[in-house]
Amino acid sequence: QVQVVESGGGLVQAGGSLRLSCAASGSIFSINVMGWYRQAPGSQRELVASITRGGTINYADSVKGRFTISRDNAKNTVYLQMNSLKPEDTDVYFCYVISNRIYWGQGTQVTVSS
Repeated sequence: QVQVVESGGGLVQAGGSLRLSCAASGSIFSINVMGWYRQAPGSQRELVASITRGGTINYADSVKGRFTISRDNAKNTVYLQMNSLKPEDTDVYFCYVISNRIYWGQGTQVTVSS
């Protein structure tokens, strides 16, 4: 059984920062890709950022220069540092990991007030 658990969401004012964490545990093989999607009610999930085991990173254009993704392979953990937050960043953020298949976290709410 594999668990993917996010933490670090919350309420912040525009211009503020939050750091999301996501840890994968259980019977999981070597993780290739880790990353974050976000989704607003009634909308499709949007890829925010991803990072491969070798360190190749991809960001959505909307977060480039503001968000930074990183990972600790030894801990099967991925982080998302979010700076200069905007109200439009308000969403539920979902962590995912890809090893032999994709695993999802339960989501964490990020709310940015104007």
